[in-house]
Amino acid sequence: MANIRAAFILVLFVIMTVALMPLQFLAVKFHARAAKAIPHFYHRMFCRLMGMRITVIGGKMLGGALVTANHTGWLDIPILSAVMPASFVSKSEVARWPFFGTLARLQRTVFTHRKRADILADRETIKGRLIAGDALVIFPEGTSSDGNRVLPFRSALLSAAELEIGANGASARHAIVQPISIAYTRLHGVPMGRENRPFFAWYGDMELVPHLWESFRTGPIDVVVELHKPLTIDEAGGRKELAVAAEKAVRAGLVRALAGTHLAAQLPHQDVDLMEALTHANSEEAA
Repeated sequence: MANIRAAFILVLFVIMTVALMPLQFLAVKFHARAAKAIPHFYHRMFCRLMGMRITVIGGKMLGGALVTANHTGWLDIPILSAVMPASFVSKSEVARWPFFGTLARLQRTVFTHRKRADILADRETIKGRLIAGDALVIFPEGTSSDGNRVLPFRSALLSAAELEIGANGASARHAIVQPISIAYTRLHGVPMGRENRPFFAWYGDMELVPHLWESFRTGPIDVVVELHKPLTIDEAGGRKELAVAAEKAVRAGLVRALAGTHLAAQLPHQDVDLMEALTHANSEEAA
């Protein structure tokens, strides 16, 4: 039965991907709003296909922010993309991956490089995207984990937080950093436990294709996504301090979600629908 479920998901995933890839290719070239909307729709449909139940809690998500999240594996990408129109910041090697590199390019991923000349160009690209109001996701741990913990955030990966941005005559300000926790909490409606959570984590020397198939086979899961209070490098006092503050917020959110206390321990800021928050923020900026 599990193999039938996996095959069903795989077939529908391929059909949906093949149908939407040409549309997204045209949108990237000719229609910026559609280029954000199509991946958002695509990942929402994929999460429904996988049977995911995603609970989003926390405060307002502002446009034009660096999203810093804990990283458990490849499922983090469709989950974050399902709850908000987002692109990702990734190492340049990902662009050369078969199939997944193409998907990353179509989602307007910013690929970063190691050469100094390229690094400066990458920063300008990120700056332009933030000014345009894009949400760019960074995984500051620099790797993925087993889903039971948050690894130390590497401050070097938050260098984009030092960028000063401003548009349409607005005074320059440092980039907003939006910490987000992702927690895999239940399997078939039952608390997942430490021993089952790594089934949905892709880390270490795991091979991707067998892990994908096993994820398709395993069954519906519950995921908690918590938006924490936005940060800036000015408020934190420096890049290292910013990394520590973001890491602390993300770890606290993960601990709450895994303990099942995330709804009882709401943050002081208002719990709102994410897409309503994005629409509200964009309308305020336009005004």
